[in-house]
Amino acid sequence: MFSKVSIVCGCLFVLGGCVYNDEPMPKIDYALSGSTARVVQPRALEPRQTWENVPKNWLPLSQVERKWTAIVIHHSGTENGNAAIFDRWHKEGNYWEGVGYDFVIGNGNGSGDGQVEVTFRWKKQKTGAHCGGTRGNWANKYAVGICLVGNFNQTTPTARQMQSLVKLIHFLQDRYGIVKSRIYGHNTTPGARKTDCPGKKFPMARLKSMLN
Repeated sequence: MFSKVSIVCGCLFVLGGCVYNDEPMPKIDYALSGSTARVVQPRALEPRQTWENVPKNWLPLSQVERKWTAIVIHHSGTENGNAAIFDRWHKEGNYWEGVGYDFVIGNGNGSGDGQVEVTFRWKKQKTGAHCGGTRGNWANKYAVGICLVGNFNQTTPTARQMQSLVKLIHFLQDRYGIVKSRIYGHNTTPGARKTDCPGKKFPMARLKSMLN
């Protein structure tokens, strides 16, 4: 069962995936982002390799696999949760098709600590809804959305979450040729609305050093 605190946080999270701090939370926001950020066209996929050290469900089906050019990292803004919970929130609160992220990494409260859950968006290689859920947003179309369970304005990710995040990012970098400069927090994603996500205490500099 989820705590009252997490349920309250979930009510904030459900409408947009992350809480924006420059405007009231919209009831439903389907507006175009209006971003003038330069969109880098996706590169051709690298020749397929044998991926022996990653879970099989990380590997998209060849007939639907897309070209991904960036990664955007989020936090859930809640103490606990999992992909199924976020999927329900996004369906019921935003009227989206389902959870906006491609991957969810648990913190031990709702799913395993460091457990990587693969959502329907990654399995079907569907456009995401993780940068505000706005249609036409380049990051939703070309960037892989990864959500870590936790409120990183209050705490930091667990060691296992960071280890899993690094492994997942390495896989995505190797498979799609994503350079480190195109790994963003939601709050630094070009064209994204102002937000604290993935949290003021998320260790982005440490993450980048772990990717060396």
